[in-house]
Amino acid sequence: MNIEQARFNMIAQQIRPWDVLDQGVLDLLEQVRREAFVPTAWRELAFADTEIPLGHDEVMMTPKMEARILQELAIRPEDRILEVGTGSGYLTALLAASGGHVTSIDIHPDFTAQAQARLLACDITNVSLVTGDAALGWASQTPWQAIVLTGSTPVLPDTFLQQLAIGGRLFAIVGDAPAMQAQRITRTTEQSWRTETLFETCIRPLVHAQQPQRFVF
Repeated sequence: MNIEQARFNMIAQQIRPWDVLDQGVLDLLEQVRREAFVPTAWRELAFADTEIPLGHDEVMMTPKMEARILQELAIRPEDRILEVGTGSGYLTALLAASGGHVTSIDIHPDFTAQAQARLLACDITNVSLVTGDAALGWASQTPWQAIVLTGSTPVLPDTFLQQLAIGGRLFAIVGDAPAMQAQRITRTTEQSWRTETLFETCIRPLVHAQQPQRFVF
């Protein structure tokens, strides 16, 4: 496989057509080596438009989803970022290359360890990796300038809204399969937030994601 040609094709054929046109984001996708974060058994699919198995019934998101998240969050160099669900560590790397510091939480300790090794191999050091459960929020180092949930949640916990800085952005995919919505929520004042629905999609839920009250017959 010609890796650079595959990377070019990924950007030209998958990512640009999905309305990812921010040149800074496109440049990062060229610079941060996605193949370095893909499990060895699936390396040939590193640039394919597909989810890649990671273990624990979890997957690496498609390249276009990762790119769209990065574009929607509009990360700034000084931002402190919370990532809920480290997974492979690739989105972590993109966020770290864009912002000031990333705190990434994953419930699976082997994901944390593997991501740490991959990030260090790519000389990415402005990241704190923590094994823990952040499905309902993560208060350490609040407020955050950006928060991203890499798994869906049927109900978005209010704690995430409260942990955003004023002007901070949150990306979350909210709802139950098959009707989920990608949302960007911006905190505008101490007591107000603006919610924008971006697109419809369907991804795996976070472990221990908050559930709505459901009727039982």
